Amino acid sequence: MPEELLTIESLCGGMDLPGWVLDFRHSASARTVFGSGRLPELGEEVRRLGALRALVVTDLGIVAAGFVQRACDSLAAAGVAAVVFDEVRENPTTEDVDRCVAFARESGVDLIVGLGGGSSLDTAKGCNFLLTNGGAMRDYWGVGKATKPMLPFVAVPTTSGTGSECQSFALIADAETHAKMACGDEKCAAAVCLLDPELTVTMPTAVTAHTGIDAIAHALETAVCNKRGEISSAYSRAAWRLLDAGLGRVLEDPGDLVARARMQLGAAFAGTAIENSMLGIAHSCANPLTAHYGVVHGQAVGTMLPHAIAFNRGDADAAAVYDSLGGGEDLAERVRSHLRACGMDLSLEALGVHEAMIPTLAEEAAGQWTARFNPVPVDAAALGQVYRAAW
Repeated sequence: MPEELLTIESLCGGMDLPGWVLDFRHSASARTVFGSGRLPELGEEVRRLGALRALVVTDLGIVAAGFVQRACDSLAAAGVAAVVFDEVRENPTTEDVDRCVAFARESGVDLIVGLGGGSSLDTAKGCNFLLTNGGAMRDYWGVGKATKPMLPFVAVPTTSGTGSECQSFALIADAETHAKMACGDEKCAAAVCLLDPELTVTMPTAVTAHTGIDAIAHALETAVCNKRGEISSAYSRAAWRLLDAGLGRVLEDPGDLVARARMQLGAAFAGTAIENSMLGIAHSCANPLTAHYGVVHGQAVGTMLPHAIAFNRGDADAAAVYDSLGGGEDLAERVRSHLRACGMDLSLEALGVHEAMIPTLAEEAAGQWTARFNPVPVDAAALGQVYRAAW
């Protein structure tokens, strides 16, 4: 498929989707720009928002890839000055956000660009909360707690995983308690979401694998969560089909731009599904694994996902959804095939998790905010069973 034909319609051809899925009508982002080679349009989009000095929030890997310089060149060509905060770390904490805020205050910016993976986008959003509304991140844990306007935010993802570009939430970990705080407010959603699949081609294989599995988990958890509806279900279905078709291909041929586009669009659709519904126990069980053992999020959620699917088959409606998505194949086994292709089909024991820790992990997982949206109600005892199956 020629690059110029990488449109949403072409990538979703044959899916029989509602028109509002194809134009992202239910994304939190006000405007979505999708297509190969669109990064040079960043400056024009920012200038259209009336900004004159932009803060670019990113990490050193994105700097090394040359994307930050290209973004700054585009901003400069549009008459927008740029300052760069490149100290983003994976799974950002309140300390990371505080550093970004201090930098932003000294720089006098009037717009924020998040350029990178979900960590960069979340750090940028967290910075926006505190820069404009003051206080600490824990003050915004929940929904709609910001009382003042925020700066315009432009999201430019370079990975295909979190779907944060299409969500009005910042996920920030408390540096002291390690609790992952979901801070949501429609004012922190992106004014513009720029999706350029070319930016994902340079992702290391491990990052491609981990972010791809995370996106698949988003698609499959939103598909059955108890908050799902017609809108979220359509995005979940589209996301799964795009990701299922794209992941194996990008692992085999990292330069396949069509497969890259499917992954990026699938991740964005999955993010839109989250915005309109919620997740489940694969994610609630994954977070304690990261907090206690440092297991990379994609690996943690990937290890738990097949067992979450098996557990959720106890709900007849969820089982029917799984069957429809599997197309005659067992969905949990299909997920495992992706995990094997990624080199991520690992048990909790293989990841170094101690069996004696399962009760503690289960107790913490039961307290995670995503657990309450699982189609089968859970408590610590039930999640202990899921952990043991994964161990």
